[in-house]
Amino acid sequence: MCGIVGIVDAGGVSFPLYYSLYALQHRGQESAGISSFEGTTLYTHRVQGLVAEAFNSNTLQGLRGNVGIGHVRYPTAGSKVPENIQPFNFQYRGLNLAIAHDGNLVNTAELREEYERRGQIFCTTTGTEVIGNIIVEALRTSRSMEDAVRLCMRRLRGSYAVVALLNGTIYAFRDPLGIKPLCIGKIDRGYIVASESVAIDALDGTLVRDVRPGELVRIDEDGLSSIQVATANRRAHCIFEYIYFARADSVIDGRLVYDVRRRIGQNLYDADPVEGDIVCPVPDSGTAYAAGYAERSGIPFVEGLMKNRYMGRTFIMPTQQQREWAVRIKLNTVRGNLKDRRVILVDDSIVRGTTSRRIVNMIREAGAKEIHLCVGSPPIIAPCYLGVDMPTRTELIANSRDVEAVRESIGATSLIYVPFEDLMGAIGCGERDLCTGCLTGCYPVEILGEKSCHCAVDYVAGTHQSNLSTFGKQQTS
Repeated sequence: MCGIVGIVDAGGVSFPLYYSLYALQHRGQESAGISSFEGTTLYTHRVQGLVAEAFNSNTLQGLRGNVGIGHVRYPTAGSKVPENIQPFNFQYRGLNLAIAHDGNLVNTAELREEYERRGQIFCTTTGTEVIGNIIVEALRTSRSMEDAVRLCMRRLRGSYAVVALLNGTIYAFRDPLGIKPLCIGKIDRGYIVASESVAIDALDGTLVRDVRPGELVRIDEDGLSSIQVATANRRAHCIFEYIYFARADSVIDGRLVYDVRRRIGQNLYDADPVEGDIVCPVPDSGTAYAAGYAERSGIPFVEGLMKNRYMGRTFIMPTQQQREWAVRIKLNTVRGNLKDRRVILVDDSIVRGTTSRRIVNMIREAGAKEIHLCVGSPPIIAPCYLGVDMPTRTELIANSRDVEAVRESIGATSLIYVPFEDLMGAIGCGERDLCTGCLTGCYPVEILGEKSCHCAVDYVAGTHQSNLSTFGKQQTS
């Protein structure tokens, strides 16, 4: 998973892009990049590291123009090398094209092999470069971005939310199942598309709506329009966005993530009440869950762990050893709140189990009498092929263990997962509208060797809607 943003702003885009990427930093910590366009020139700055490290006032002033895109990267596919930092830039017959992509394609290898047989040379190891080649292939024959995106949706298999900058125009599109989030906002002097609504909030903008699955949105100095390129017989929004990945203050596909997580915490208590003295969150991702649990149970919400605010997300660090080292630096116990207490410890999920084990040990060393671990997702039993760093079954602690074996491995007094049906109820939609592959082992796209759900996609000729008021009417109808 990565963070993407595209902005058209009559006052210049470099600083708005910077602040938007800052708001999306939780989606990727490896690298950051911005491409902007002015006149006939495409300006780009891409650096490994955090957004604050990648840009300064001088670099931002050098990114000229009123239109641009940005990207923060969390690598689930492709090597950690400078060549893979996005946005990627292409030039073809006077066209300047920049692309940034959030998601993971499951047919990258076969598409890449096809292009290599034609003599195409690749400079990176990511699927984003494949998307760029598909777009250029369509532009060669029709010079129509609508045709290019239609070709992409026919050829790509997997998850993708894409922003593209073609000369002075932003194009944004989302896969027909809507696996990855993407939303539209109105800002003071233009428009923005971004992975999450918090990027719009950072610019004091207004969330208009989500980009519809299979939709192509076009933004330039004349305004905003859209066309529906493809429709599917179901949706498959990533369930892990609600469980962990999205910021709690984001609105994803019409749902405030904080409210979803608070309801999950309430459902955790209802499903299997536990007696305890305090409800303690694992910050920050467990905070909303713990608030809901405390609200429903009447047990006081007390912080027993303090987070070092200068630490990033340990889940998306590239190696297990780095994740383990980071836990002790990231979290410290509040011993006075934990000593001789029965602690109900609330977290969003258990993936590998190593972080949970270390946290439980820290709380026990602080003097807690009991540690009841309540988890806001069901057991994660299968890998994710669509953008979350859960690549193999052997890494997943719940894949080969029942709940009691996981509890014993982690060292908690008790272990409670939210039931699958209660998770669906808290999100507010059925299983058919979500990608639950990591929880069920059944995926919404065809993956070699895995069970897949049947999805049908139709490709349609849409009609442009060319102003903001149209979008507002569509949103409420």
